[in-house]
Amino acid sequence: MLAGTGNKKMLNMLILEILKDYSDAEHPLTQQDIMRYLRDNYNMECDRRSVRNNIEYLMDLGFDIETAHGYYLAERKFDPVELQLLINSVVFSKSLSKQQAAELIEKLRSEANVYFEPRLTHVSNFTDLQRTDNRQSMLNLDILDEAIAKKRKVSFVYNSYGTDFKMHPRREEPFVFNPYQIVISNGRYYLVGNYDKYDTISHFRIDRMTNMKMLEEPSKDPKLVKGMEHGLNLPKHMAEHIYMFSGETVTVVLKAPVKSMDDLMDWFGRDFHITKKNPDGTIEITLRCNKYAMEYWALQYGKTVEILEPPSLREQVKEDIRGMAVKYGILMDSAMEMQHG
Repeated sequence: MLAGTGNKKMLNMLILEILKDYSDAEHPLTQQDIMRYLRDNYNMECDRRSVRNNIEYLMDLGFDIETAHGYYLAERKFDPVELQLLINSVVFSKSLSKQQAAELIEKLRSEANVYFEPRLTHVSNFTDLQRTDNRQSMLNLDILDEAIAKKRKVSFVYNSYGTDFKMHPRREEPFVFNPYQIVISNGRYYLVGNYDKYDTISHFRIDRMTNMKMLEEPSKDPKLVKGMEHGLNLPKHMAEHIYMFSGETVTVVLKAPVKSMDDLMDWFGRDFHITKKNPDGTIEITLRCNKYAMEYWALQYGKTVEILEPPSLREQVKEDIRGMAVKYGILMDSAMEMQHG
């Protein structure tokens, strides 16, 4: 809110501020209302003619002010629906600390008038969601954005959580990385790029980075990185890396019930092909996916999904299931049942 100065030259800006803060189609202001807000908020006295003249001046400058049944600002940077959408994205972002989320919501809230109230009633304890503890995350994004634009390498310390619930460096020396793209997956920011030691695409979580620096050294030409010879096809890349794991992408054939189409569409979009429809109500589909991500996904949906190909992935999932069976004593129980059968 603008500070009161008593300077008549500021009157048009003060009136614009009042219209922004206190008016909309449901709450038009009379000249008397505007005069009252000028007096109460800015210690400014003026008459009706001054109010009318200054509003006409603001309209001449291009501000969309309705005057038919009182005055209100008809056009804003964001309408309430857009603001709510932006606030919701902040609420559920895991890459912001609690304080950063609260501060950003308040800034977005200030773009509306006094009658707008973010609908957080049914979002329980939004500040207690699983958020990052790393307040450097937003600074990291800024440095990375500049480095990508200038085609420079970056260095950073990459961290993991210890049993003390604090982040600790994975190794002493910083990682030196070629940054190409920033993406959001499952509420987290990831850096997509290349680690010089390899010729493949890698991913790092940005909220796990500290001591971020942009280097003078130019980044590697992305055409020299496998999968980026013709540029990064981001939709395809994201569909193939549903958990942002690095590593080999393979062709997968899996069988699932038709009723799983909602889940398949949620995870893979339209980037899969139905190759067979079986009489038992199942379908067989083919898609390209990161091998480790598909292993993890197949275990998550193991009650309904069966991996058919490639054989190596199918065997790996079987080994995972055997390992879980041992952990839960299922194999031992089965063996004892056979002995006593």
